[in-house]
Amino acid sequence: MKNSILITAACLLALLSTIGASLPYPILPPLFAAEAPNAFNNFLGLPSKLLFGLALTINPLGLLIGSALLGPLSDRYGRRPLLMRTAVGAAIGHAITAWALVIQSYPLFIVARFITGLLEGNGAVARAMLADQLQGPLRLRAMSWLNGAFYLGWLVGPILAGATLAWGVTVPFWIAAGALMLVAVLVAVGLARETPSLLTTSWWQVARDRHSLNLLRHQELRTLFIVQLALTCGVASFYEFYPLWLVETAHYNAQAIAWVNVGLCGTMTITSLLAGGPSRHAPLLRAGWYACAVALAIFVLAMGNIWVGIAAIVLFGIPNALYNTVIQGWCAERFSAHGQGAVMGLLSTTFCIANIVVALGGSLLILIDTRLVLIVGALCAAWSAWRMNGWRRHLNAADAPDLKAAA
Repeated sequence: MKNSILITAACLLALLSTIGASLPYPILPPLFAAEAPNAFNNFLGLPSKLLFGLALTINPLGLLIGSALLGPLSDRYGRRPLLMRTAVGAAIGHAITAWALVIQSYPLFIVARFITGLLEGNGAVARAMLADQLQGPLRLRAMSWLNGAFYLGWLVGPILAGATLAWGVTVPFWIAAGALMLVAVLVAVGLARETPSLLTTSWWQVARDRHSLNLLRHQELRTLFIVQLALTCGVASFYEFYPLWLVETAHYNAQAIAWVNVGLCGTMTITSLLAGGPSRHAPLLRAGWYACAVALAIFVLAMGNIWVGIAAIVLFGIPNALYNTVIQGWCAERFSAHGQGAVMGLLSTTFCIANIVVALGGSLLILIDTRLVLIVGALCAAWSAWRMNGWRRHLNAADAPDLKAAA
């Protein structure tokens, strides 16, 4: 029963965090595309497209910072208190976002979206909590289910927004706020209190000295970061530019793209729910296979026609979901001494960095050809798979003397 509550709380947090991040995507374009200028879409007389771009960027920026900081802070102050406070804080952030829309305050909207993203970086805390309290196959399955909840959130968020917009533009945000408050209650009731830390370091010292990127001082974790960054750059190139590929290749509209996205998110969710079982193959070996499959799917998308491309988009979800499950479980086992919060935070931060890098670089490459972005992404993923295979052999050789000594 205890494990069921633990896993349920983590998955609900993941689901609602990604719902909160994806809610605005169908809401914001009409607000900024409105012909009549107002205090919201014409703030300081700036172009509405510039204001729209900032509104989309500010939440992921908060998510990047939160992913780097919240995991290490939970190593210091405990998972339960951080999850409760960030859930309540994110709920308040959604409420302020709704109020900013009511009074048409663009600055308040931006601040609220940034704070909400910052606090919704608690996915690293949820992963660390599962890594701490679960072991063996159950840990792998729980992390896989957690990933499924993240994927499902990207599907449910836009659907929820579209289904409730008829009642008012603020309604989706109030729903997200209420749901997060319920999750905070579930965490408070269902998770056991943790023994208070005897450390005297302040939160500022922890944030400054223990953020996830500090792990890059260790050689193995630097290698992990490089391999993971290359793979996630490939994944980000796919996520960010396959809609544009659909528009250019088949002139798909927003509704048609949404249906393709349903297929992709559904595939990732189902795969995550079924993944996480035991395997006779080493984790890094499997991760390398899945990275190869990710690279292949991106390359097929770049070079295929519309139907081959759609098949590649939907099937991409299988190796992507399997890779995330394997690499997170392996990192939880191998790097636990560095603090599960910091390690899971590093994985989340790496993905956020990859999204920013690809957004900036891809915006230049698409001036030449959208397929070029996808091809570069496929090459990044393929290099990651190759590098992972070499790293696996190196680790096996380094670990061999220790295993002989233990025998």
